[in-house]
Amino acid sequence: MFTENAVDYTGTGVWGPLAANWGRTRDESESMDRRQYLKASLGAVGLGLSLASTSRAWADRKASANEKSPAELMTEETLGAIEKAHQYLVRKQVRDGKFRGAFGNNGYAAGVATTSLAGLSFMAGGSVPGDGKYGRNVDLCAEYVSNNVQESGYIALADNSVHENMYGHGFSMLFLAQVYGMTRKREIGEKLRRAVDLTVKAQNNQGGWRYQPQPVDADLSVTICQIMGLRAARDAGIHVPDDVREKCINYVKKSRNRDGSFSYMPGSGHGSPAMTAAGVTSLYSAGIYEGPEVEQGLKAIDRTRPGKMVGMGMGGHYFYTHYYSVQAMWHAGGDYWNNWYPAIRDELVKSQQGDGSWANDGGGPEYSAAMATIILQMPLNYLPVFAA
Repeated sequence: MFTENAVDYTGTGVWGPLAANWGRTRDESESMDRRQYLKASLGAVGLGLSLASTSRAWADRKASANEKSPAELMTEETLGAIEKAHQYLVRKQVRDGKFRGAFGNNGYAAGVATTSLAGLSFMAGGSVPGDGKYGRNVDLCAEYVSNNVQESGYIALADNSVHENMYGHGFSMLFLAQVYGMTRKREIGEKLRRAVDLTVKAQNNQGGWRYQPQPVDADLSVTICQIMGLRAARDAGIHVPDDVREKCINYVKKSRNRDGSFSYMPGSGHGSPAMTAAGVTSLYSAGIYEGPEVEQGLKAIDRTRPGKMVGMGMGGHYFYTHYYSVQAMWHAGGDYWNNWYPAIRDELVKSQQGDGSWANDGGGPEYSAAMATIILQMPLNYLPVFAA
């Protein structure tokens, strides 16, 4: 189980907890595989993390012998881009009033989805609730999201002024699960349980979820958000019924097309990079690491690698697509990961704007900055939801 007490952060320097590892020589870092690097990282900052035991593990990432270390993958330019983006988010975070903790007073910047993703981004760099360079910012994010958990368990602004639907709920459930696992705060735990109960009740008879918290219809785009939120909650010790897992696996598999891609809805026959990445990541998150759905899905994703882009176009969901693509390739490891990360890293570093944000692809620049930095920090593997 996770420790009951607050974590003890001991990292120092510009990069906070990263400094404990980036201070190593290149040879030392390169000689460590990813699992050893993670253990050294968590030990250095005193996070004291371990996955809660469950009746069935939802995920356990396989190691790959030829995987490149974080020191090999994350250049100085990458670290600079991450810090610049985090400083942008710090400047945008609201410090008082109704929207305290959010990243704006209206639109998606005021929503729980952007706030949760920003909180995850700070944590992905090693900051934790209450500690680390951005620990206070994580606290503000958690406070805002927690305050918007309704009595029903639905995580959304009560006045529905930001139309995030179950997307926002899923991202928020994932974020609160990471916070609860590290802090064991009773209030967050109680609200997270309500959120999980609502998600379980909202699963439809096909095994998926849709925009509203009702068991009516479903699509893969919303379903992946719920799967990751449930898996994170279960890792943190919250009960999630096994039959919920089985049903969502079946739904995801039915969304697969003959060419290895995944569709927005089962039987629609038209795959996309976003849904293919979501489909493969869904299976990995649910503990499915092998089979034609995974292998063919990875090949389909790799056809859309930055710099390649053969076949399917990105559409208008660039950051959503790469958020799940980088997770799929991270779980795949090996050459998939070694080739994918440098490609998206270089593309993101090159396209960052002067203020530290990225171009708005529909969710707002705050959302883009949060997504981009989660992607760029994936090699660090600090978030328990991505951990081995």
